[in-house]
Amino acid sequence: MPYTPYHFGPSGFVGLVFKKYIDIPVFVLANVVVDVEVLVINLLGLKWPVHRYAHTLLIGTLAGIVWALAAYPLRRLLKKIMTILRLPYQTSLRKMLISGVLGVWLHVLIDSVYHYDVRLFWPSRIRPLYELLTKQQVKTVCIGFFVLAFIEYLLIVKSNMKQNRAEKKLE
Repeated sequence: MPYTPYHFGPSGFVGLVFKKYIDIPVFVLANVVVDVEVLVINLLGLKWPVHRYAHTLLIGTLAGIVWALAAYPLRRLLKKIMTILRLPYQTSLRKMLISGVLGVWLHVLIDSVYHYDVRLFWPSRIRPLYELLTKQQVKTVCIGFFVLAFIEYLLIVKSNMKQNRAEKKLE
């Protein structure tokens, strides 16, 4: 993806729809963490393809695990942020690990359609998803998912507010 923010649509939508099973902030931010590889390669001026190892399912798994382990001590902060966003937040190390890995994998899958240098099944050189969609179609799908994620977010917040009002009436 030319810019990491395009990934927020699909990851936000999937995270919100599967919020019972996915740690939303870990899942969504895994899409940022994986692009640290691109940043480092560019900043150091390395003559490597910018989507190198973290942009594979194999090493991406390790990146997702490392991210989840780094995020685990931040779970109270993440809970405060989710409270501000009016989203319920219950997590566990297991949920965070799954979310970190799946978040990186979603990022890598999207990038494997968009970028030639993503080797999804590294060390294999096959690129089965490359150009499955045009670059513009990928961008459009990502923006579409952003809109759907925003709608889903509003529905969740509305439902939570309704539930909170009903609970207060029972008190």
